[in-house]
Amino acid sequence: MNETGLPMHVSRRQLLQNTGMSLGTMALGSLLAKSNELSAAPRPATKGPLDARQPHFPPRIKRVIHLFMNGGPSQIDTFDPKPELSKLDGQPLPDSVKNRLQTTQRNRVGNIFASPFKFRKHGESGLEISELFPNVARHADDLCVVRSMVGEIANHTPGLLLTNCGHSALARPSIGSWLLYGLGAESDNLPGFVVLCPSGMPTAQSRNWTSAFLPGVFQGTYIETENRSKELIPNLTRDDIRPRSQRAQVALTRFLNQQHQANRPGDERLESRIHSMELAFRMQSAATDVFDLNQEPAHIREMYGDTIQGRNMLIARRMAERGVRYVQIYHGGKQPWDNHGSIIPNIKRLTSECDQPIAALLTDLKQRGLLDDTLVIWGGEMGRTSTTQTGPKDPNKMGRDHHIDGYSIWLAGGGFKGGFTYGSTDEFGLAALENPVELHDLHATILHQMGFDHRHLTYRYSGRDFRLTDVHGNVLHDLLS
Repeated sequence: MNETGLPMHVSRRQLLQNTGMSLGTMALGSLLAKSNELSAAPRPATKGPLDARQPHFPPRIKRVIHLFMNGGPSQIDTFDPKPELSKLDGQPLPDSVKNRLQTTQRNRVGNIFASPFKFRKHGESGLEISELFPNVARHADDLCVVRSMVGEIANHTPGLLLTNCGHSALARPSIGSWLLYGLGAESDNLPGFVVLCPSGMPTAQSRNWTSAFLPGVFQGTYIETENRSKELIPNLTRDDIRPRSQRAQVALTRFLNQQHQANRPGDERLESRIHSMELAFRMQSAATDVFDLNQEPAHIREMYGDTIQGRNMLIARRMAERGVRYVQIYHGGKQPWDNHGSIIPNIKRLTSECDQPIAALLTDLKQRGLLDDTLVIWGGEMGRTSTTQTGPKDPNKMGRDHHIDGYSIWLAGGGFKGGFTYGSTDEFGLAALENPVELHDLHATILHQMGFDHRHLTYRYSGRDFRLTDVHGNVLHDLLS
């Protein structure tokens, strides 16, 4: 016995029973009586930040899978053929064209570098796709290729921010956070916004899935997917405590958090922490399930391939069918698509890593009936020039510089036209000639397909109403079926 009258060694239950006028036991008993398993408990009647909400009008799609090619893939080697450049290969770029480039690019530009890769027409639509994507090409009639994307600043950080957050200078809320804010979460047991990202990505990249001034509960959940020797999500399992005891711990903590929060109404940071902790507990069963790819038939796993990108694509499909609203998959960490040198061997390697998994994802979504209400987006934060950077003469060592005045992305499913190209670039692939598309237009169109008028999905902060598209953006109805 000690001075409190308790035995020197007491169990957790004894401690709760004999301290604080049995407050702990009452709280624990009350909460456990409501539900012996928090992960199976229904949502409380009070409206929380992650409760499902209706958009402005009936949505065309339920979810987005964004395949992000980090570094900027070359459009003229992938989805924007320029066969006429073969006649000019190795020649200087005309001054009239050169002077249109940004000053930083103009000083580095070399001679014209025609694509060494062949393009062929595919599908009933005759969509032209590079030989680098033989498997994706089988889905030509599902792809809506935009060849006239334009950015603001030809550098990675502003390009990434603009693509993900709608602003090239400031880390505003990312599109995934806006969708979670507008719609709430569909699943109680998984995050609504997940980023699957291999190692090697700079820490600063977290700004691209930030919730910024939105409550932290809408932040993207980052998962490092390269190291298979450890859990994708740390601490999902615990060996030091039995499940029933852990449920009791969480129930008591929840009770104490609610008391603490009641005395501090309106503290969004506190509310976000509470939601995150409770979601983490529920994820102990749901996340282990979604990441267990052995549950998939062998032929499905084989279709995706046992590679980082193959596993990421399969995880994304499993998340999509379990209610995750926005899944972003990064490709290119330590070795990105930023091919200033040796672009020929590098782009061969990069496309070989992702071609089969991307095609498998499209096939899988389609055969499960999910492609109609799922939007798949492929692209990076910029493209590449059709000229070399000054330097090596060996074709295998040549590279392409950054380019933002006419690059390519594609979209599939989600009510977008398949086997369709939109916009065009000039004969050098260096300027958007027809139908230039800004990132604000793309964001407005994605929000439209999710059921939102982008002008009215706003959040009041620092004395003004903010939105993903700021004061810009037009819905691209020509892309929609």
